[in-house]
Amino acid sequence: MKIFFRLLGFSRPYHHYIPEYIVYIFFFIVFGLVNFTLLIPLLDILFNTGHGQVVSQLPAFSLKASWFKDAFYYYVDYYSQGPSGKLNVLIFVSIITLICTLLKNVFGFLAQKVLTRMRVNLVRNLRHQLYEKYSRQSLGFYIHQRRGDLISIMSNDVVEIENSVVSSIQTIFRDPLVIAGTFVLLFYLSAQLTFFTLILFPVSGTLISLLSRKLKKGGGRSQVILGKILNTTEETLSGIRIIKAFNAEKFMGKKFDGENAAFSRSTKGVLNQRELSSPLAEVLGVAVIVMIIIYGGRLILSGDTTFTASTFMAYIALYFGIITPAKNIAGAITYLQRGLAAGERVLAVVDVPNTIVDAPDAKTITAFSHNIEYKNVTFRYEQTDVLKDVSLTIPKGKIVALVGSSGAGKSTMADLLPRFYDVNEGGIFVDGQDIRTLTSQSLRGLIGIVSQEPILFNDSVFNNIAFGVPDAKMEDVIAAAKVANAHEFITQMEEGYHTTIGDKGMKLSGGQRQRLTIARAVFKNPAILILDEATSSLDTESEQLVQEAINNMMQHRTSIVIAHRLSTVRHADEIVVLQKGAIVERGTHDQLIEQNGFYKKLVDMQEVK
Repeated sequence: MKIFFRLLGFSRPYHHYIPEYIVYIFFFIVFGLVNFTLLIPLLDILFNTGHGQVVSQLPAFSLKASWFKDAFYYYVDYYSQGPSGKLNVLIFVSIITLICTLLKNVFGFLAQKVLTRMRVNLVRNLRHQLYEKYSRQSLGFYIHQRRGDLISIMSNDVVEIENSVVSSIQTIFRDPLVIAGTFVLLFYLSAQLTFFTLILFPVSGTLISLLSRKLKKGGGRSQVILGKILNTTEETLSGIRIIKAFNAEKFMGKKFDGENAAFSRSTKGVLNQRELSSPLAEVLGVAVIVMIIIYGGRLILSGDTTFTASTFMAYIALYFGIITPAKNIAGAITYLQRGLAAGERVLAVVDVPNTIVDAPDAKTITAFSHNIEYKNVTFRYEQTDVLKDVSLTIPKGKIVALVGSSGAGKSTMADLLPRFYDVNEGGIFVDGQDIRTLTSQSLRGLIGIVSQEPILFNDSVFNNIAFGVPDAKMEDVIAAAKVANAHEFITQMEEGYHTTIGDKGMKLSGGQRQRLTIARAVFKNPAILILDEATSSLDTESEQLVQEAINNMMQHRTSIVIAHRLSTVRHADEIVVLQKGAIVERGTHDQLIEQNGFYKKLVDMQEVK
């Protein structure tokens, strides 16, 4: 139950619910039990056996249970006088029963409202915590995660928790109290008979416990398979062109069908076991009642008890009243297991520590004045070194290009500057300050990024350019678009800057998408630019437009350019050549050509092409 209480913790603070809930559920139980005890005088009246208690004077008022009991029997005696006395008493008891039923349901509804509030807050806080974890984690977190699993956790696992764990809260909080209150009354009516019935409870509890453990195991397996299904679906949607181009529809379909069939088999087993819990609890409950009737009847027939027939029937009715909450608890416990399996997956993500956090005394940096310095930087993914003892100084206002073959560490070197990762050894300094001593938000506020793959959102052109700035002005957005050579094609769109560009900007061409990302970077007006192969995936015409936009953007800014096409970095102030995570050459284009080294080899290979 550790996972259950951890999930319950997302509904805090508890003082918003518990005191109010306790009051409502107390009166719900009290009025429910009063209804059952009213069976005794009703049966006495109907079968003319007498109620066995005479109260001729209304007692002085007090809040004790004995006062309510004596007052009730006083009015029973009062209404029993006269020729229609029994009918009057029957009407009086029936009215009291109706009032108690009404009050029971009013307090039950109020208690349910409290739990509904708790349920909604729990799910909202759980989703908020997950989203915070997704958005604030370092990029290293996503190396070990599949997007399909993360989407499944946010959607299906949270829904499973809501449908099972949260829905079980009412049953788990209310029904044990109902059963406990009922047993108090049962002990009051007959301690001997009640002790006898308790012997039978461990048997039913053991059976239900065994079923619950199987359900938890099966539920966890189902959620894992569902994550695979969503991952395959996400890969299909994002890679549909490749799937069609390689005639891989059948291959992907077979993979999906295998996962889908495995999920169906797992879910069928879980649902069958879960549906077994309620009838099993009912059969066990009725078996206990049968034993009560046999044992209690023998006591009455032998004269070994003071039970009257009406009291015994009320006792049996009370025990029948336990069956429903017992069924609910059994069903909730078994139903809960699948939700707890989902809860384990959710908490496993929530518990992953964020490796990129601000120091307690982190400072805010508001401007960039001098230089960026990489000092003896070493970085590794797990056990593999990606950068080895790299040192580089980038003065303000200069353009530095990072070139080299794939896997040389160019993108990693750029990703370390905005602290998407932290270095393992050495340090990166901005104006002499170690970036680990600065707040991430203020550091990233100085940096604009244009990546190789344009990252756009299913929103308007305006909101994509002014991303993250809710009070942006149209004139500033237009100015940024003009610098990025995007204004002309935007104005030709159906709704201009208010046109929605579709998922990942699919309504636009590749060049248009890239120019929008450049406009977004220009709008931010950063002091430092990181351009990660921003033109490598474009055709010649689009490349020229984008390169012109990039040149406009880089004016008067410090720029780190990761280049695949070396022709785009000929005019860089310094070209840094990386090979296997180390700097092997550096200088201007002309200087590196004269050295006749690795850079010259890369240039020659591209010119041959």
